[in-house]
Amino acid sequence: HTVRMESLQDAFSFEEIDDFNRRVASAVNDAQFVVEPKIDGLSVSLEYSGGKFVRGSTRGDGETGEDVTANLLTIKSIPKTIDFSGELEVRGEVYMSRESFTELVRRQELLGEAPAKNPRNAAAGSLRQKNSKITAERKLDIFVFNIQRIEGKELTSHKESLDFIKALGFNTVPFYTQCKDINEALAEIARIGEIRGTLPFDIDGAVIKVDSFAQRAEIGSTAKFPKWALAYKYPPEEKETTLLDIEIGVGRTGVLTPTGIFEPTLLAGTTVSRATLHNQDFISEKDIRIGDTVIVQKAGEIIPEIVEVVLDKRPENTVPYKLPETCPV
Repeated sequence: HTVRMESLQDAFSFEEIDDFNRRVASAVNDAQFVVEPKIDGLSVSLEYSGGKFVRGSTRGDGETGEDVTANLLTIKSIPKTIDFSGELEVRGEVYMSRESFTELVRRQELLGEAPAKNPRNAAAGSLRQKNSKITAERKLDIFVFNIQRIEGKELTSHKESLDFIKALGFNTVPFYTQCKDINEALAEIARIGEIRGTLPFDIDGAVIKVDSFAQRAEIGSTAKFPKWALAYKYPPEEKETTLLDIEIGVGRTGVLTPTGIFEPTLLAGTTVSRATLHNQDFISEKDIRIGDTVIVQKAGEIIPEIVEVVLDKRPENTVPYKLPETCPV
């Protein structure tokens, strides 16, 4: 990469965002911010010369990526030509919509293939296919969220740069909000968190960036990430559902593995209906009973797990669950 593709520092609480704001305020005065959703996909660089798309690559380790130009050419929302004759390099996130992911999993199951675990893994695997025809079938999309390098035009802020590339025909990050202070930024982060389940694509957080390029230069970067940006990660989405049954799997050595079967529920973009209950100790510790109302979440936004039982919604006729003493098979 001509310009290093940096990663972002993560934050998991609003207190950490306040700390970030204090660090920014110690370096520059009256910083404004831009807040945008953090798309959960695969980061790529798109390079244009003389108005033509000439190369696309994955982020890799930030210094060196993998050339995936042929596969990126199959993504319809990537413009092949733009009305700008200077040198331009933009960064975006290749993703798979929830609808396309559901369609892919259905197709994989029909063919007896192991289904993709989540849209992010599916997008990454699709972009790295050796056969670009397969990539084209996967219906990938992209949101562009940054200008890495530009020659032939002066830009002074992040919002101005996003407006510019949007006018060129790029599919920019779907909404980006300019905030005059940290309180407006926190309100926008909270708003994105409230609507994330309704979006047609997965997000794994919100990004807050200092808007002014001159102020960014003053604030600087560490060896790993810019000090003028932060990625806020939302806590895992939790849902209530009813535990319908506990299935027992018997391993080759006779080990019993209980799996909770619950009412299908939409969680972090996919419908889930099963979660491992690990062993008797796990079941006893949480006092999980068939018929209980349980709270489920996705560990790491991927694997469904039962967090706890809602005791005040427990039916009267439930009994503590015990694994069978004799082989159930």
